[in-house]
Amino acid sequence: MAEEEQQEEQPKSKKKGLLKWIILVVLFLGLAGGGYYVYTTYFAGGEKGGEAQQEEAAEEAASDQTSAEGYKDLVTLPTFVVNLADPLGRRYLKLSMDVEVTDEKAAQELTNKEAQVRDAIILLLSSKTFQDLSTIESKLQLKKEIVERLNQVLGGPKVLRVFFTEMVVQ
Repeated sequence: MAEEEQQEEQPKSKKKGLLKWIILVVLFLGLAGGGYYVYTTYFAGGEKGGEAQQEEAAEEAASDQTSAEGYKDLVTLPTFVVNLADPLGRRYLKLSMDVEVTDEKAAQELTNKEAQVRDAIILLLSSKTFQDLSTIESKLQLKKEIVERLNQVLGGPKVLRVFFTEMVVQ
C-alpha cells in the first residue's frame, strides 16, 4: 500500500514541475516581447513606423516653407533682474526673453555683443516704473523699445521681435 502511494505521487509532482516551467517560459516570453516593444517604440530612433515618417515629412515641409520666407532664429537672453524707478525703490522686475533675429549671422552677433545688449536692456528696464509696466499696452510698448535698443546695438534692423518668457514685477 505504501508503494502505491509513492507511485501516484511521482506523476503528480512531475506534472506540477512541468506546469511551473511552462508558466515561467510564457512569463519570460511576455516580458521579452514587452521589452522589445518599449525599446522599438521609445528608444530606437533609427527604426520609425509609417506614422512617424509622415510626421517627419510634414515637419521638413514646414521648415522648408519657413526657409523660403526667410531665416528666423530665436536667441534666448539671460534673465534680467533690475530695480524699478519707483520713488520708494522697493519694486523690482525679473524678465526673461527670447529674441527673434533675421539670420544666423545676427544671432551670432547678438551673442558676441552680450555685454552691450545687457547694458542697453538694463538701462531701459531700470528707467521704468511699476505704473509703466502695469497694462498690456505698456508691455507691448516695452517690447517695441527693446527691439529698437537691440537694433541700435547691432547696427541695423536685425531683430524682428521680442518674446517675454517670464515677467515678474514685485
